[in-house]
Amino acid sequence: MAQVCGSIIDNIRSGKLNAKINLVVSDNPNAFALTRAKKYGIDTYVISSTSLEERDSELSHELAKYDIDLIVLAGYLKMIGPKLIEGYAIINTHPSLLPSYGGTGMYGMNVHTAVVSAKEKFSGATVHYVNSKYDEGDIISQVFVTLAENETPESLAAKVQEVEKVQLINIIKDFITNSRS
Repeated sequence: MAQVCGSIIDNIRSGKLNAKINLVVSDNPNAFALTRAKKYGIDTYVISSTSLEERDSELSHELAKYDIDLIVLAGYLKMIGPKLIEGYAIINTHPSLLPSYGGTGMYGMNVHTAVVSAKEKFSGATVHYVNSKYDEGDIISQVFVTLAENETPESLAAKVQEVEKVQLINIIKDFITNSRS
């Protein structure tokens, strides 16, 4: 999902998205998103806590240091705690048409493999609000892609990532417009 984070950075740098990323957070110190953020002078933070309660407190404390209007999850696989859910607007990108192929263990290539194995005709990307259950928050937007006869999980992943990047930028633009109204 570093591609999604990179897309947000690229759209801001090109002037297509009038926003600012104040902080990029990961639980993986080797995440490419952190490297990319640092390259452009964006603050980064690596989560050290492992339990939901500790992560929730740690992140609440860290995020309070920044002016944050929206949290965008892109590839973050851990449950989000109640302090964050209550304190922030949080959206997540998911590489399927939820509610299908969502929930625990359904991320990245796991999703695309399941979709191709099931011989689905369509898949896509969903952006939804985050709540206390995996992939069950209110859906904001879905973008469909058509599977080809010879679709592979890898080719499907590429299709979904392309539409997902555009979809997410449009949702962030809408969020900004609506928050200024």
